[in-house]
Amino acid sequence: MSEPKRSKPRRHIEPIFKSVSPGGVGSIPGTPLYIGDKAPTEAAFSLIQYDHDEISFVTPESIEEVLAMLEDGMVNWVNVNGLADQDALKRLGGFFRLDSLTIEDVLNTEHRPKIEDFGRYLLVITKMLTKRPDDTIEYEQVSIIITSNSVLTIQESPGDCFDPVRERLRSGTGRLRRFGPSFLAYALLDVIVDHYFSLLEWLGNRLEDFEATSASARDAAGFMTGLQDVKADLNRFRRTVWPVRDTVVALAHSDSDLLEEALTPFLRDLQDNAVQVIEAIESYRETASGIHEVFLSSVSNRMNEVMKVLTIISTIFIPLTFIAGVYGMNFKYMPELDKPWAYPVAWGLMISIALGMIVFFKRKKWF
Repeated sequence: MSEPKRSKPRRHIEPIFKSVSPGGVGSIPGTPLYIGDKAPTEAAFSLIQYDHDEISFVTPESIEEVLAMLEDGMVNWVNVNGLADQDALKRLGGFFRLDSLTIEDVLNTEHRPKIEDFGRYLLVITKMLTKRPDDTIEYEQVSIIITSNSVLTIQESPGDCFDPVRERLRSGTGRLRRFGPSFLAYALLDVIVDHYFSLLEWLGNRLEDFEATSASARDAAGFMTGLQDVKADLNRFRRTVWPVRDTVVALAHSDSDLLEEALTPFLRDLQDNAVQVIEAIESYRETASGIHEVFLSSVSNRMNEVMKVLTIISTIFIPLTFIAGVYGMNFKYMPELDKPWAYPVAWGLMISIALGMIVFFKRKKWF
């Protein structure tokens, strides 16, 4: 009994929105409910306080310590890594008088990047993208809340791309220490967008590798799987960055009193960077489609070459088969069969026909 054929494993396509938290459907608006594609991590807190002359870096153990350390005369950067402690987020929201819808948006990590003006504070939701060790892209939501003297950053898990900002604060170089919370929020957004360029460079290098081997790749399945992975990364990258651009545009045109006037040219520059990222993504998508077409064309050409060789071989053997078929018939009266020279003449005729056809094909440059 023959073994049943094994079906090939299907490529898994991740849904755009999914949740590990049941019970979110039909909940009351403003309900603090975690929604995300992975289990929430335990919250860890950090606090950076600075002005033009002084700066301090503190790692509090609890949200109560964070709130007790806040000072009015300094810029307070409160960073929360992890969304498992919803009570801590509620206490943080109560202290800064955050709307319940804000806490709900922070806990919904599948939110579209956006900006909302609540008067006494601004809520900016964006996406931070990092490359994992297994050459996949991790999408993490970052919520930035801007108040009159503080910036709250709430992330899904530890690890971010904000170290350049922390180093600039520590060294005191540049404008960061001379401006208020809105400039700190801009610096964080600028680092996030700048990090997109490093991912674009990595994706561009992958596309260059595929482009270099598109006309000579022999492993069709492996080539197509790898190229489709890159195209899927580009498509999701585009879906993520497009609303980020809209968010930056809305922030640049906001008339909120929380945004300093000196910030306007910097926000325009940030907008230009976001547009440049989108243009690069569109260019890479076109490049990926072109590589796909070149590969399919090369596969088709190789198949045509194989078929041409087989056709030439078949054409050469058609007259030989005819001669062999004629003299292979079992008729009693075939005068050539009784002649001693019949066998070598038949061979000579078939060889001559074959050589003549090969010479003819060569002159036509058919192979």
